[in-house]
Amino acid sequence: MHRRIIAPGALAAASLMLAIPASAASYSPGAPGIGDPYYPAYGNGGYDVSHYDLRLQYQPTTDELAGTATILAKTTQDLSRFNLDFLLDVSEVRVNGAAATFATSGQHELEITPKTPLPKGTPITVVVRYSGVPSTKSAYGFTTWHRTPDGAVAADEPESAWWWFPSNDHPSDKATYDVSVAVPNGTQAISNGTLQSTSSQLGWTRYNWRQNKPQATYLATLALGRFDITTSTSDGGVPVINAYSKDLGDNDGAARASVERTGEIVDWLSGYFGPYPFSTAGGYVPNTTTGYALETQTRVYYSQRQFANGANTSVVVHELAHQWYGDDVSLKGWKDIWINEGFARYAQWLWSEHEGEGTAQQLADYVYASHPADDAFWTIAPGDPGPEDQFELPVYDRGALAIQALRNEIGDDAFFAVLKGWPKEHAYGNASVADFRAYAEQVSGKSLSALFDTWLFQPTKPAAPAARSASITKAGVAPVQPKSWKKIAATNDVH
Repeated sequence: MHRRIIAPGALAAASLMLAIPASAASYSPGAPGIGDPYYPAYGNGGYDVSHYDLRLQYQPTTDELAGTATILAKTTQDLSRFNLDFLLDVSEVRVNGAAATFATSGQHELEITPKTPLPKGTPITVVVRYSGVPSTKSAYGFTTWHRTPDGAVAADEPESAWWWFPSNDHPSDKATYDVSVAVPNGTQAISNGTLQSTSSQLGWTRYNWRQNKPQATYLATLALGRFDITTSTSDGGVPVINAYSKDLGDNDGAARASVERTGEIVDWLSGYFGPYPFSTAGGYVPNTTTGYALETQTRVYYSQRQFANGANTSVVVHELAHQWYGDDVSLKGWKDIWINEGFARYAQWLWSEHEGEGTAQQLADYVYASHPADDAFWTIAPGDPGPEDQFELPVYDRGALAIQALRNEIGDDAFFAVLKGWPKEHAYGNASVADFRAYAEQVSGKSLSALFDTWLFQPTKPAAPAARSASITKAGVAPVQPKSWKKIAATNDVH
C-alpha cells in the first residue's frame, strides 16, 4: 500500500484555492426553458421561486396595467444570467438591491444579468418595474388576456402569467403569492386566496389578496371589473368567496344556481379526496366570450357560456376536484395531464351517481360503447397525449375510463384509499403518472403496469371494457344512456 505524500507548499496552495470563490468561468446563464418536452421555452433554469409579491394598478377604460413584481428565489447553479417569462414593457430590474441589465429575446423571454454573478444556493430578490396594455401583446399568435366590457381577466392554460407578471412559468416551480391591485373606485379586483384588506385613496381602491399555499403560475388569476361578491362558509368550515359580473344578463341566474353550491360540493369532495387543502374556495363568472372553465387555485374561472343552458353543477364539481388533483398535487410535466383531467372527469361521474343520474359504472360503459375500435378517440393516449392533444376529449373521457378500470382491478376499498391518500402523499408538491402508478401499486399490493399501459398509453381500444358490465359484454346490446350524460358532455370545454 502506498500513501501519497503532499508537500507543505502544495497544501498551502490547495487551502488558498478553497478560499477563493469559483472563477467567473464556472458561472453560466440559466436555461431559457425548464426542460418540459411539450413546451421547451416555458419556464426557466437556474433558480427556484418561493414567493411573488405583485403591486399593480389597472385602468379599465384603457386596459393599462402598471406594476412592480418582487420575486423571492434561490439559485440552483452558479448563475451569470437568468430569464423570466414576460411580455409587458420593463423599465427597471434590480437583483439583491443592485441595478441589473436586461433585454428581451424570443417570444416571451426577459433576460436579466445581475451586477455580480450569483453563486449556487444564493437567496435572491428580483424587483421588476413594468407597464403596458396587455391586450396588445401576443406570443405564438395568441393572447390569454381577455378584455371585458368593464375590465379584463387573466385565466388560461398552460400559460397566462406572461400578460400580467414576470415569472418562472411552469407548474414545477410553485410559490406563494401576495397580489395587491389598485383600480378606480367602483371596480373590483379578484384574485386567488384570501382578501386580506381593502383601502381607498384619491379615487382608487386597493385590494390585497394572499395565497399562502404553493401555487403554479398558470393557476394564478386576476379579474378586474364590476362584480357582485358573495361570501359564505361551508358546513365543513371552508370560507367561500364567489363573484359574478354585474352584466351577465340571462346567464346570471343559472351561474349563481351552480357556483353558489361551491361549499356543498367542496364538503362532498372532501369525503373522497380528504380535507380541502386551501384557506378559501370559490369561483367567479366574468362577462367574457370564452367557452371554458379553469381550475385557478381557490378561485375558479367560469365562462358564462358554461351556464347558457341552465344550471351546471357538473362543471363546478370538475373544477373543484382539480383543487386536489392539479392544484394541491400538480403535474411534474405537461405530459402528466391525465392526473389532472382524468380525475376531475371521474369526479363528475361520482357526482352523477350522488345525484341519482347514472353511476360511474354506467357512464364508463356508455363511453366505452360510444367509440368503436376505429374511432380516432382511441388513438390519443391520455398518459402522454402530446401537446397538440393535451386538452382533447380522450384525455378526459378515456382518462376517466382508465380510473374505472383501476377501480375494478383493485376493488373499492383500495381504490378509495388511493383517491384520498394521493393528495396527502404529495401535498403542495408535484407528481407524475409514474408516481401515481407506484402509489396505487403500494396501496393495493398489485402490479398495475399492464393495466396502466393498456388504458393510458396504447393507441388502440382495449379488448375488455373498463367496467365489467353485462350490457356491453353481451353482443349487440348497448348500455342505456345515463341521465346525466348530456350534462357531463356539455362540460367538455373545461380544464
